[in-house]
Amino acid sequence: MKLSIRPATIDDVAFIESLGKRTVMDSVAAMRRPNPVDVMDNFDRLLQIVESRKHAALIAEDGGEPVGFLLMLHSLPDEVTGLDQAFIAYMAVERERRGGGIGAALLAAAEDEARKRGLPYMALMVTEENASARALYERAGYLTERRLLCKML
Repeated sequence: MKLSIRPATIDDVAFIESLGKRTVMDSVAAMRRPNPVDVMDNFDRLLQIVESRKHAALIAEDGGEPVGFLLMLHSLPDEVTGLDQAFIAYMAVERERRGGGIGAALLAAAEDEARKRGLPYMALMVTEENASARALYERAGYLTERRLLCKML
């Protein structure tokens, strides 16, 4: 594997949209049963929000082939404290390539970018049942700060 991380270009938009839509249902907790079309539409809205703000889009390539991406907002203040932070809006790796260090490389590159911008914190959200992603973040030093609790009614 010859893995490299680079900034996304306009030529990467189709890859980001495609991989994002192929993986977005992975971000839905099992207790929720949304219409997949609505989830896809919300992913499109997320891309619009990211594009409208200062952000970094990173592409992971293996031998020149894109295999993952990460979208990071440069500044999304914490909603409780107001402290400045970087925020990972979305990260995806091709399913057949997961577990090989691509996510860790994207995460490290995003952290480097946040440090360059003088941002003191990095935040993200992950579903409770996504054990592999949670393990990746925990290995990278991320701690649970708060929890979103939900109940089916």
